[in-house]
Amino acid sequence: MANHKSARKRSRQTIKRSQVNGQVLSQIRTDLNKFTDLLKDKNKEDLDKSLSSINSSLAKALKKGLIKKKFISRKLSSLSKKINNI
Repeated sequence: MANHKSARKRSRQTIKRSQVNGQVLSQIRTDLNKFTDLLKDKNKEDLDKSLSSINSSLAKALKKGLIKKKFISRKLSSLSKKINNI
């Protein structure tokens, strides 16, 4: 356990941040799973809505520094290709 006052505060901050970051990453995984389920139904309108929610979730994670910009580009590109192949 941390002995200095500032180290204790940092420890508390780290715990709070990791909880919030975990929620953001969990939301991304949930959105991606919903997208794959919708992909089986082959409904383009629902897929487009799902893609926009994924884009929003990824942008929030990028803003917080959880993921990199190139990851978002690759992910959105691959998902868009899957929509266009329907």
